[in-house]
Amino acid sequence: AAMAAEALPEDGTDGLGGAAGAVVAGAAGAAAAAAVPLVPPEVAAARSQLGVPYVWGGATPGAGFDCSGLAMWSWAQAGVSLPHSAQAQYDSIQHVSLSQLQPGDLVFYASGGYIYHVVMYIGGGEVIQAETTGTPVQITPLWSGAYGAGRP
Repeated sequence: AAMAAEALPEDGTDGLGGAAGAVVAGAAGAAAAAAVPLVPPEVAAARSQLGVPYVWGGATPGAGFDCSGLAMWSWAQAGVSLPHSAQAQYDSIQHVSLSQLQPGDLVFYASGGYIYHVVMYIGGGEVIQAETTGTPVQITPLWSGAYGAGRP
């Protein structure tokens, strides 16, 4: 034991230098931050359309969206192709638990087994959606009673 103690630097550190450890941790943190952007591109795209009118069958930036058109267009800005139908979107993506939602995930609502509405989760219990005629693309609380969720 005496030999091991003598091998330690006189300043009582482990000899590895705290600064080197901090650089490694900082680099890992930066890599993690780069892998998960603060605002994912699909969320930024959807946010850019806040206030645009609801238009049934719409998928035109600045002109009008329906629910699945907004999801389809927003995810296209992130390089992901989705169909223009809430049911088809649900059928075509990986499903995730509602308790594991991440910004950009799509949340679906159904009646009688038919999926009729899709919204985009943006975090903090909120979604962006094109809900119905007379309402613009807007941020609302995540409604209860969702049928399921998915991550394109």
